[in-house]
Amino acid sequence: GRKAHVENKAWDDPSGKKLREWLGVTDEVFYNPGNFAVLPMGFCYPGKGKTGDLPPRKECAPLWHPKVWEEFKNVKLILLIGKYAQDQYLGQEAKKNLTENVLHYEEFLPKYFLLPHPSPVNRFWRSKNPWFEEKVVGELQKLVADILQKG
Repeated sequence: GRKAHVENKAWDDPSGKKLREWLGVTDEVFYNPGNFAVLPMGFCYPGKGKTGDLPPRKECAPLWHPKVWEEFKNVKLILLIGKYAQDQYLGQEAKKNLTENVLHYEEFLPKYFLLPHPSPVNRFWRSKNPWFEEKVVGELQKLVADILQKG
């Protein structure tokens, strides 16, 4: 979002606070580059639209992601956060919508764990899908804790 873009610190906003809550980690653990890496779908803030932030620019991920992935070592899990990331990485394997993707997250393990975007704007989605925070978040927290413990 705009705040994270201006401050040049990914997920340093209400969305990031919710994401770290879902992951079950502190700011210190999350921002330790030995634990997590952040690869945005776009590399710039796309600006505001009528209903919120605009989508990431379509040319960014195909152009830059392969180059960045070459630099990542020892990746244990990839979080696909939100529909844009899921569309980019799942391709034909994606379900009909984000809800179905997240509901069937286990089908994409062990490589990917699928999440809705943690934006406060998505609180309506979370209220309509209580199973996500009741079941999926707990599974995510166990998986992340296990990965962090094993290193």
